[in-house]
Amino acid sequence: MPWDWTPDTRARLASYLEDRGVTSGEITTTPIGDGHSNLTHLVSDGVHQVVVRRPPPPPFPPGAHDVLREARVINALATTPVPVARLLATAQAGEVVDVPLYVMSFAAGPVVTTETPSSLQPARQRIGEALVDTLADLHAVDWRSAGLEGYGRPEGFNDRHRRRIAQLVADDNSQFAELDAWLAEQVPTESGASIVHNDYRIGNVVLSAKRPGELVAVLDWELATLGDPLLDLGYFLASVPDDDGPLTPTQQLGRAMLEPGYPTRKELADRYAVRTGAELKNLNWYTTLALWKLAVLYEYSRRQGQDPYYADLAHVQSFLAAAQRAAELEV
Repeated sequence: MPWDWTPDTRARLASYLEDRGVTSGEITTTPIGDGHSNLTHLVSDGVHQVVVRRPPPPPFPPGAHDVLREARVINALATTPVPVARLLATAQAGEVVDVPLYVMSFAAGPVVTTETPSSLQPARQRIGEALVDTLADLHAVDWRSAGLEGYGRPEGFNDRHRRRIAQLVADDNSQFAELDAWLAEQVPTESGASIVHNDYRIGNVVLSAKRPGELVAVLDWELATLGDPLLDLGYFLASVPDDDGPLTPTQQLGRAMLEPGYPTRKELADRYAVRTGAELKNLNWYTTLALWKLAVLYEYSRRQGQDPYYADLAHVQSFLAAAQRAAELEV
C-alpha cells in the first residue's frame, strides 16, 4: 500500500500548519504527482491550498530524497527569474511525522505529459521556448549570492557524478560497463558551474492556463545540486521524444512534445546556445550520461522491489539502448 496520512498524523499536520498561520482547522490531504519520488500531497482547509513534500518510505539511494535540501534551493530561487513555488514552512523529523517535510504554495495550472490541453495547443512553440529559456535562466543564477555556497561541489563534477552513479550497481556492472567505460574515457572538463536541476523536463513544470506559453513553476528539485549546466541540457534533450527509436520511460512522460508545433531537439539546443553562449560540441556525452544514469537508477530501484513501476527490466534496457545510440555505439 502507498504511504498516506493517518487520522493521527493528519491531525498533527493540521496543528503544525495552523500554528504557522498556513491553514486553519481540519484539513484534507490528497496525493498528487506520479508517486515515484518524494511524496507530494495537496493539503486544504477548504479555503487555502498548500503542498506538502516528504520522502518516500526507505530504502532509497544514499543522499536521495533530502527534502530539506530541496526546500533550501526553492527558497534560494524565490527572488530570481526562475519560477518556483513559495516556501512556507519546514519541519525536522519528529516534528510532524518520523521524516522531515516542507510546505510550499500551490502552483495552479496544467502539467503536460502525454497530451497538451486544447487551450494550450496554439502555444506549443512558445512552451518549448519557455522551457529552454527557464533552463538558461536557472543556469545564470548567481548561486553564491543566492546563499547556496556549499550546496554542491562543481569542481570535478562530471567524473565524480559518473563514479557515484556507477557505485549503485557496482556489485553487477556487466550491462552498464561498456557505456561506463566510454563515459570515463570521454569525460569533458566542466563547461561551468551552476545550479543543476537534474530532472528538468516538461512533466516537471506547471504551465500557465491564463498566459499560454508561460511557466508558473518548476517542480521536483530533490536532485538539484551545483554542477555542470550542460548535464541539465543533456538530460532535458534526452527527455524530448522523437521518431529516431522507441521511447524511453522518460520520453513516454513527455509524449506531448511529439505533437506538431513543439520545437525539435536541435532547435531547443540551438536556442539554449544562443541564450547562454554555451559551446555544445560535447553535448552527446552529457546526453549519454543522463540516459545511462537513468538506466542505473531504474535498475537500483528495480532491485529494491519497493515500487512496482520499476519492476520491468525493459525500462532499464530502453535507457541503455538510448544511451548507446546517443554515444553512437552499436545497439
